[in-house]
Amino acid sequence: MSTPALRPQTRPRSDYRVFRTIGTRWMDNDIYGHVNNVVYYSWFDTAVNGWLIEQGALDIHGGEVIGLVIETQCNYFAPLAFPQTVHAGLRVAHLGSSSVRYEVGLFAEDGEMAAACGHFVHVYVDRSTRRPVPLPAALKTVLETIL
Repeated sequence: MSTPALRPQTRPRSDYRVFRTIGTRWMDNDIYGHVNNVVYYSWFDTAVNGWLIEQGALDIHGGEVIGLVIETQCNYFAPLAFPQTVHAGLRVAHLGSSSVRYEVGLFAEDGEMAAACGHFVHVYVDRSTRRPVPLPAALKTVLETIL
């Protein structure tokens, strides 16, 4: 007999360590009047990579190591729509030798509970060979601050 899967639950702001602000755009809304689901994944990528770049932990143009997304997932709890401002909460759920699982909560500007919660996994690889490499010390140090 199988165990029923747990129903996904939204999370409060307090579950996240750092926040980034993202402005919605007119084109983000779909025919149903809310932000289309594919935009949420773009926000995950924008929030994580923007934060890493600001922290000096990722050089997207010249760094020897880059992060490739190998897994992503999102659960939706409430709609977001233009012209809302979205706050993306970040935390690291798992720090491996060459991979990181980021968890992201997307909040309406005044929302206490996430409108959407998701994750994605970066595997860090050598820019040239695309083979996994250990996390650089500077990157690991920054990631530990939101673990």
